[in-house]
Amino acid sequence: MIHAVPAAARTAEDAFAREFPEASLWNLLDDRLLHDARQAGGLTPVLRRRMLRLIGHAVEGGAQGVLLSCSSYGEVVDTARTLWKIPVLKSDESMFHAALTGPYDRIAVTASTPPAVPAAVAQLEALMARLRPGRPARIDTVLSETAATAATPRDTARHLADALHTSGATDAQAVLLAQYSLAPAGPALSDLLGLPVLDGAGAAARELRTALMSQLSAQAAP
Repeated sequence: MIHAVPAAARTAEDAFAREFPEASLWNLLDDRLLHDARQAGGLTPVLRRRMLRLIGHAVEGGAQGVLLSCSSYGEVVDTARTLWKIPVLKSDESMFHAALTGPYDRIAVTASTPPAVPAAVAQLEALMARLRPGRPARIDTVLSETAATAATPRDTARHLADALHTSGATDAQAVLLAQYSLAPAGPALSDLLGLPVLDGAGAAARELRTALMSQLSAQAAP
């Protein structure tokens, strides 16, 4: 698992403990990924190559699957999938798939760091065109940078809820958390809004478990 913030590593580990306890986890952290993306105004070719080097380091080290917990770098996965045969997952792709194949026509995407918002919307729109071309969903984006420095998950949830109310996105049918680091606030945010709140860590763990266990079964078959 490749992370941009330590909190995302803890969230992902908790999700794997629940959903894929058989997995042996290896955490790689580059805690300047988000800072440098902000400074550059987005992902640059240099930053894309930097993430690809991290993925390559994991693959060369024997990883059988790779998960990027940083949504801002999700687009790099498309390139990685052409370079390596093992499963390489975007942080929230599984969550977006669940949302778009569910009953939701109005979706709010919330984040606490600016690069996560366009990255999430780009993935959602690409999946929407493929999964439900005749039934587009309305996507509202909500950014609360104050949520990034909240002391507790409950405080994070309050900041996110305030931002949702201010933006007028409270008529959404579901809220998607565009960062792993926000996942601990999900239950409290759901209580505050009275809406389902989806996060990507558990969905990604389930998808990797399905993919890797299927591979093992195939290899064990006579």
